[in-house]
Amino acid sequence: MTDPIADLLTRIRNAQQAGHRIVDVPASKIKRAIVKILKDKGYIQNFLNIEDGKQGLLRLSLKYDNLGQPTIKEIVRVSTPGHRKHSSSTEIPRIKNGLGISIISTSKGVMTDKEARTYGVGGEVLCYVY
Repeated sequence: MTDPIADLLTRIRNAQQAGHRIVDVPASKIKRAIVKILKDKGYIQNFLNIEDGKQGLLRLSLKYDNLGQPTIKEIVRVSTPGHRKHSSSTEIPRIKNGLGISIISTSKGVMTDKEARTYGVGGEVLCYVY
């Protein structure tokens, strides 16, 4: 697998399209940070770290509204291994005029676009969520 972040996003997208409540993904530090942001911002219900003696698993509990529609309308990978997308703190894009978030890997850790603007740091734009 050449792009584990794209794999995480695709597994979330596919599970929501199939109507699953839970999805398991292989764990890593960057994936844990992304999933923590998704939970903090209300895009997923919860997640668990499952130790399996290897790299571990992340078990995500996906979130749906009263009509059964997924909370995440769209989740898009921006920066890929073949084409990195970096932004300075002043050029970080706003998603859906502030209704969505972009997740950014900065020198101070993985954070949302709003937090990066607050801290005045730029970095690699990992994905957009809305």
